[in-house]
Amino acid sequence: MNTLTLAHYYTVPEVQQMADYVGDSLELALIAQREQAERIVFAGVKFMAETTKIINPDVEVILPDEEATCSLVTQTDITQLKRWREKYADYIHVSYINSSAEHKLLSDWIVTSRNVDDIISHLYEQGEKVIFSPDRNMGAYLNYQYGYQMPIWNAVCEVHDQFKEGEVMKLLSENKDAKLIAHPESPLPVLKRSDFIGSTKQMLEWVKKYRASPKSVIYVATEEGLLYNMKQLRHDLDIRQAPIYAGCQCNACPYMKRNTPALVKKAQQGIGFEIDYLDNDTMDRARVPIEKMLSFSKIKASQRVA
Repeated sequence: MNTLTLAHYYTVPEVQQMADYVGDSLELALIAQREQAERIVFAGVKFMAETTKIINPDVEVILPDEEATCSLVTQTDITQLKRWREKYADYIHVSYINSSAEHKLLSDWIVTSRNVDDIISHLYEQGEKVIFSPDRNMGAYLNYQYGYQMPIWNAVCEVHDQFKEGEVMKLLSENKDAKLIAHPESPLPVLKRSDFIGSTKQMLEWVKKYRASPKSVIYVATEEGLLYNMKQLRHDLDIRQAPIYAGCQCNACPYMKRNTPALVKKAQQGIGFEIDYLDNDTMDRARVPIEKMLSFSKIKASQRVA
């Protein structure tokens, strides 16, 4: 069988080396759509494999480990989310792609950390009112950065939420040439101190282009796996993970790390957790807000070229 192996940046280097492509969640799902494989092994977490299945409904999608989930999903009770959505019935519900299939079908738009700024800005320009879920930290950052007053769902990425402003500031004060870059899932106090805020892909692009002074250290507030990719790009830079407490650059996603080389190898043979539980109605309804995002992104990209 024609098998395509995809790995997220947060998986261990050994798994990334087994993959045909390494990237962020939506990028990988779109690669799967382009490549048209018969079987897709997605070394990531469950919502990523679900998104891949939603936009590739006729393909076999296998997650190496069934327990590879995400705190943004486990902290979101779908029944409560429905009630919250009903409370703001005249609002546009924008949901971060880091959410379950059931969550997505309750959404009007899906966004990524790369395009969330553009899409929410567009909605406000259209005179819409917006609610944002599930990531509390990302929503708080958007409200702070742009003066929005969006109601925000209360869930967090348990990895990014551990970064501490006080510990980061101690290190930055010790080295005036140090820089801090952060993923928008990090707490607002950390984001306020950051020199750059962006998605995994955007942080990689920032590192690739960065011109360093000899004493410069780059602290990165995201899951430790991405530092492997950064160091592959720039061997000359001193890149370190931001601390969660004194002396600790040790913040890893336990769910991503469930994707072991042994389990990925089994998945490539068709042995793993198949995403075959989503019915056609769920996938069709969840696909609508995703396609809305993709159409917007295509228009935005064409405008930039023009």
